[in-house]
Amino acid sequence: MSTHITKAFDADLRELNRMVAEMGGLAEKEIADAVQALTRRDVELARRLIAADARIDALQRELEERAILTIARRQPMAIDLREVVSALRVAGEIERIGDLAKNIGKRVLDLNGEYPSLALIRGVDYMGGLVLSQLKRVLDAYAARDVDAAMEVWKRDEEIDAMCVSLFRELLTYMMEDPRNITFCIHLLFSAKNIERMGDHATNIAETVYYMIKGEPIALERPKADTTSFTPLTAQG
Repeated sequence: MSTHITKAFDADLRELNRMVAEMGGLAEKEIADAVQALTRRDVELARRLIAADARIDALQRELEERAILTIARRQPMAIDLREVVSALRVAGEIERIGDLAKNIGKRVLDLNGEYPSLALIRGVDYMGGLVLSQLKRVLDAYAARDVDAAMEVWKRDEEIDAMCVSLFRELLTYMMEDPRNITFCIHLLFSAKNIERMGDHATNIAETVYYMIKGEPIALERPKADTTSFTPLTAQG
């Protein structure tokens, strides 16, 4: 590339990275708000969370348009092209995390403050905190282009999966003991599975960081501990 084109590409890439960082910050807040709304039965916070997701969606569309223009105008190759493609991938993962957080907000509205057992909420609360920590770490790894930090996030996905399985079994037992708990537990299962899926998207970002820097996918099989299968529960509609 000529010096002029290189400077223009660098400016484009900085803007893409800025937009990813803004999306990431919004997603982190959405996760925190979703867990807080659920654990505190805060219907108003849930409504604000649902409305706030539109900003992440809008940012993703803006980033996609800018990335496409950058590729068309600058025609980057090798690592430069991977940088742009990775920004697109990470933005897509963040947007999905925002959708999952919004789904939890919808569950809070459906529950409408009816919580038979606050003890069961603690497991979801802990899972949410762990996923939020994972997302922060992987976004920092993306910003710093730190493969080792990204791999640490990748390796910890199994911990979130194991927690989801444990909570699934606990909720199933609770439902069997008293059918009146079924509605509450089903909503909690939705929420727990949504949080587990957020962890998967954070792991996807870690894989994108690895690809961006190494130029190849991770050769190892992703560690998984979640053997539950209730895919329909991941979508609120």
